[in-house]
Amino acid sequence: MNHKVLVVEDSRAFRNYLVQQLTSIGCHVLSADTYQNAQAILKENDDFLFAVLDYCLPDAENGEVIDLVLDHKQKVIVLTATFSTKTRERFIAKGVVDYILKDSMSSISYLLPLAKRLMNNANHHALVVDDSSTVRQHVCQLLEHQYIRTTQAKNGLEALQKLSNTPDITFVITDHDMPEKDGVSMTREIRQLYDKNSLAVLGLSGSTDKTITAKFLKAGANDFLHKPFNNEEFYCRVHQVLDMKEATDKLFKLANQDMLTGLWNRRYLFEHISRNAQKRNIAMLDIDHFKKVNDTYGHEGGDKVLTQVGKVLKVLFKADIAVRFGGEEFCIFSNATFDDFVTRLEQFRQHIEQTPIPYNDQLIRLSVSIGVSCIDAELEEQIRLADDRLYQAKESGRNRLISE
Repeated sequence: MNHKVLVVEDSRAFRNYLVQQLTSIGCHVLSADTYQNAQAILKENDDFLFAVLDYCLPDAENGEVIDLVLDHKQKVIVLTATFSTKTRERFIAKGVVDYILKDSMSSISYLLPLAKRLMNNANHHALVVDDSSTVRQHVCQLLEHQYIRTTQAKNGLEALQKLSNTPDITFVITDHDMPEKDGVSMTREIRQLYDKNSLAVLGLSGSTDKTITAKFLKAGANDFLHKPFNNEEFYCRVHQVLDMKEATDKLFKLANQDMLTGLWNRRYLFEHISRNAQKRNIAMLDIDHFKKVNDTYGHEGGDKVLTQVGKVLKVLFKADIAVRFGGEEFCIFSNATFDDFVTRLEQFRQHIEQTPIPYNDQLIRLSVSIGVSCIDAELEEQIRLADDRLYQAKESGRNRLISE
């Protein structure tokens, strides 16, 4: 996603600080100090992620730059040194993203998280559930205004069906009073399939029932908001839900991903893969003579090899679960047919053998040995058999695959 940002601010010190801080979080910043300069920039650029605008400029003292940028269909965050409820409401009604009091450099502590939120929102997909098409459309417009993709459902039953068919949905916003299935009942069913960390739920209701908030929260909603709501409160709730989800996702990855290769780690394999007997395939593979690679090219060369092997595994086994089991040993879990799995493993073996890895003007040549099992047994037993066959492959000359 494009992270180009426009900053219009007449104070040189504050403008430079804004540019520095926004650049530090990955934004490409264009800046101006007057209405005229901003106008010139907008003639050449119309694809900003958002614009940060000072309300009062030397050649436009009454917020004219805000109308200018909004007329160019750009998202706007207003910075102002003086607070005016009437002015704030006027620009909020026009569709600015937010209106921030510029009382000190500390206002940046609010702006930067908001900027990061807008940058990250493209990764989110919301399911909006309400029996009123007008309400659904309004909520979707609010979300899409901040780059969040949306899908709609008119009741809880339809929402559950769309959830099962749309795996990239990251959170649900739902009304309560709906035909077929109400919001609380739907939330309760969602929690049987998804925990609060994997799928967030924001409940909405215009009910006068004083227990409705507790009903939603006890059913498993992450948060609740009464209708009618103002746009700012709605965004605050959505941002809070998404911030918590992203923080939890980050912690989950830190605990369950191998930092070097980006593959899942051994902990993930044993804690998140069912241990019950079922039809599945397990492959254990090992880089041949890896100690020699480290001795010859150093640990940086060894890390380069592990990283490259991880990249190839992600490509050839993207529908499976590839795990760095430990050191130079990897494990792959697959529900594909056994013949298809073995075929792709052999392709992987040949690719590693035939594709040397460039490192410091040298080429590191590799091979891998692979053992495979598909017995109807618990996970540990399947891994043990695949590991035994990996050992056989090593003993019989390396650079080969043994599946029986």
